[in-house]
Amino acid sequence: MTESKVDGELTGVNVGPVTEWLEAEVPGAVAPFEFRLIAGGHSNLNYAVTGADGRHMVLRRPPLGHVLATAHDMSREHRIISALADTLVPVAPALGYCDDPAVNGEPFYVMGFVEGHVLRDHDTAVATLSHDARRAAGFSIVDVLASIHAVDPVAVGLGELGRTTGYIERQMKRWYRQWQSSKTRELATVDRVYERLMARVPEQVGVSIVHGDYRLDNCIVGDDGAIRAVLDWEICTLGDPLADVGLLMVYWTGPDDVAGGLSAPATSAAGFPNRADLLARYGAVSGRDLREIDFYVAFAYWKLACIVEGVHARYLGGAMGGAPDSSMFDAFKLQVERAAEAAAEHAGRLR
Repeated sequence: MTESKVDGELTGVNVGPVTEWLEAEVPGAVAPFEFRLIAGGHSNLNYAVTGADGRHMVLRRPPLGHVLATAHDMSREHRIISALADTLVPVAPALGYCDDPAVNGEPFYVMGFVEGHVLRDHDTAVATLSHDARRAAGFSIVDVLASIHAVDPVAVGLGELGRTTGYIERQMKRWYRQWQSSKTRELATVDRVYERLMARVPEQVGVSIVHGDYRLDNCIVGDDGAIRAVLDWEICTLGDPLADVGLLMVYWTGPDDVAGGLSAPATSAAGFPNRADLLARYGAVSGRDLREIDFYVAFAYWKLACIVEGVHARYLGGAMGGAPDSSMFDAFKLQVERAAEAAAEHAGRLR
C-alpha cells in the first residue's frame, strides 16, 4: 500500500490505521489518501480526504481533549444523515462509521463531499453569490427547515431519537448543566434568564426532528442559492420545531435587521431577506402558529450563551487541534455576554 500523506501539520487523524479502515469499509475508496483539516468549526473536527482517484470525502470526529458527556456522538450524527438520505432534506451521503477507538482514538464517520459554498461572513457572501442568489438562499434555508420539520421521525427510523414531549424544559435543564460544568466565570444573567424562561414555557404543539444549530453557515449553498446539504447534526433530537425557528432568528441578521447573535454575518449582505420575511415564509410553508416566537428567540439567545461558553472552555483547554490564540479568548467571552444580555432583553418582553 502506498503511504497516505497529510497537507501541513495534522492532528486528530492516525493516518495509517484510518487509511486501512477506509480501504476496507468505504466502497470504492482508493488509497493512498491525502488528509487536510478543514478550518471553520469550533466543535467537531472535519478533515477533507482525497483518494488516489481524486474522489473527495469528509472525515468527521470529536474535538481533541475534553469532550462534553452528552455531545459529539458520531454514531448519532451518522444515523441521522443516513435516515434522511431519501427525504426532501438535503444531506451529505453517509459512507461509513467507525466505532473502534483503536483506529483513530475516538469514533468517527465519513461522508461524501458536497460541492458548494459555506457562507460565514458578509464579504464571502457578496463575492460568492449574486444578489438574486442571496435572496434565493434566504428562502431556500426556510423551505429546507420546513422540510426537516415535516419528516415523520418514525417513518425514517428516528422515532427513538429523543423523547417527544417536554422538549424545552429538557433542553433548558441540559444546557444549564452544560453551562455549570463549562463556565469559566460567574454570569448572573444566564441564571436569571433560566429561571424566567422555565416559568413561561409555551405548550409544545406537535413534535418534529429538531436540528438544534440551524443556520446558514451550517449549510452548503449552491451557486443559485439553493441549500445543497445541511451539516452539523450533532445536537439534533426530537422536539418542538419552533426552537429551530427561534435559533434561526438569532443567527440571521438581514440587511435591515438589528444585529443578532453573529458578528458581520453573511446574511447582512444586500439581497438576503430580513427576519420578518423568513418568519412569513416559514409560517406559509409549514402552516405553524408563530405567535409565541418571542419566547423561542429568548431561549435561543440563552442557549447560544451556553454553547459558546462550552466552546470557550474547550478552546482554552486546547481541544480544537491547535495552539490557543489569545485574541480568541476575549471574543468568545464577549459573545457569551452579549447573547446572555439579548436573552434577558427578549425574556423581559414575555408576559
